[in-house]
Amino acid sequence: MRPTFRAVVLFGAGIPLSLILVLIDDGLWPIALAYLGLAIFAAGLDAVLALPARALAVDIKLPEILYIGDRDTLQVEIWMPAGRPATSVDLVCDVGPTLAAPALQSEMIAPDRPNRIAVPLTALRRGAADIKRLWLRWRGPLSLMRRTQVYRIDKAVPVVPNIRAVRDAAIRFAAWDAPFGIKAQNQQGDGSEFDALRDYLPGLDHRSIDWKHSARHRTLVCKEFRTERNHQIILAFDTGQLMSEPLGGIPRLDHAINAGLLLGYVSLRDGDRVGVFGFDSRVRLAADPVGGVHSFARLQRLSSDLEYRHEETNFTLGLADLLSRLKRRSLVILQTEFVDTITAELMVENLERLAQRHLVIFVTLQDRSLHGVVDAPPRTLDAMSRAVIADDLLHDRLVVFERLRRLGVHCLDVPSRTIGTDLLNRYIRIKRQELI
Repeated sequence: MRPTFRAVVLFGAGIPLSLILVLIDDGLWPIALAYLGLAIFAAGLDAVLALPARALAVDIKLPEILYIGDRDTLQVEIWMPAGRPATSVDLVCDVGPTLAAPALQSEMIAPDRPNRIAVPLTALRRGAADIKRLWLRWRGPLSLMRRTQVYRIDKAVPVVPNIRAVRDAAIRFAAWDAPFGIKAQNQQGDGSEFDALRDYLPGLDHRSIDWKHSARHRTLVCKEFRTERNHQIILAFDTGQLMSEPLGGIPRLDHAINAGLLLGYVSLRDGDRVGVFGFDSRVRLAADPVGGVHSFARLQRLSSDLEYRHEETNFTLGLADLLSRLKRRSLVILQTEFVDTITAELMVENLERLAQRHLVIFVTLQDRSLHGVVDAPPRTLDAMSRAVIADDLLHDRLVVFERLRRLGVHCLDVPSRTIGTDLLNRYIRIKRQELI
């Protein structure tokens, strides 16, 4: 038990009161003593009437798994026996650095029924999230004394890439398979793989008429095409130090993994083959492309193995190794980050070699703080210098993107909240244009 702020004020008020009474008349000191005794009695009575810790039955339920960037809850159920007055309880949970610190919650606990409290858990990084202790604190009826009870948890919950977001996005794109390759299509231009011949009918594209077979059959026939499948998709992740920096509270690497999983799921469902490649100062992961929706579990497991690294990325070693592994034309989706044109020089040089044989999508995340610094009014000299430096960095990024586009590389510089949708839309556009 500890005194509350109200109790401290109550006792503190007795000191100037005693001094004033003594200055007025020496014989009034018993009144000051009686005041202090009454305050002590009130605090003791409040401690006796306060809800004892043994009267509470607390049940704690942890989530089995947490998803990066998503919010789950730790469920706390508190049971208070009948005959006790409703009590306000403050609740807070101690967690490790992998989780965002939950805010203090205050709930009114009613007697003779289960009181359920949800403590939000937000994962900031992949790994093991430590949940250490649960603190409960409540006051007596006079709010003079406070009782604190600690429940040790000491358990770790695994934090994995956000598969829940992938499933939600996959539902939104559930009707996308109709025009893109799961079914044979009759529309001219939706595919280049020959499927069948059919009689020509008015309204069909006359460019699909096969004049050689029409002459042989002495009637107009046209070709039907379907979208090609079995493309090879490589999800390449830069796991260097720049990708470990947080953006919107989540490391850039985790934003990239979530977007890659979404694209991987849609690609596997549409008949393509998906592989994973991770590198920084050296190659950390190289998994050959496989097909089938059942391979998504393998894709999830591989992406979970991509660790945060605080090492400089070696693009020459990483991209050269990737180029040597690819035996057929592939769509390479490189998710990385760079600072300026100087540090990006080797990256551009090696991407040029890769783009000569394969189709490359170069994906980076926008840092809105840089745009905020540039757009802010320069009220001080320091703010002006910051704005000039930020503008130079943004200009360097545009220069690098322009160089890559001239090399035939598809560039995406998008906000973190839309990276999955933007990457998927670019993939759909590429398949429509049959660039792979």
